[in-house]
Amino acid sequence: MRSPIVLFYVADIWTSARFYTRLFGRAADQISPSFALFLLPSGMRLGLWSQARVEPVPVTRAGGGELGFQVACADEVDRLHVEWRSKGVTIALAPMVLDFGRSFVALDPDGHRLRVYALGDYE
Repeated sequence: MRSPIVLFYVADIWTSARFYTRLFGRAADQISPSFALFLLPSGMRLGLWSQARVEPVPVTRAGGGELGFQVACADEVDRLHVEWRSKGVTIALAPMVLDFGRSFVALDPDGHRLRVYALGDYE
């Protein structure tokens, strides 16, 4: 088996591909009218698939899970929050301390949750 891929079902490939291109600072590695693929430096692969073309038809919509991006420290969480806001990314949760560490949550154009977090001992 090859490395896993995370797939997000999206309403518009071009809108979502532009969003992630701006967010990641790099273009999709593969793009077609119904699919886009980003190969990230971490080795993770993020696929965007037109929800109108998914088989079998999905029974859930965005927001039922999250894609997490772990960073080294709480300061990096805050720095990325400022950077993503400056790019016009919708923020669902401002940086705050949670049970596992410091985190914020952003939303992509389809409402998929993108959590940036730094683990920490915050008891």
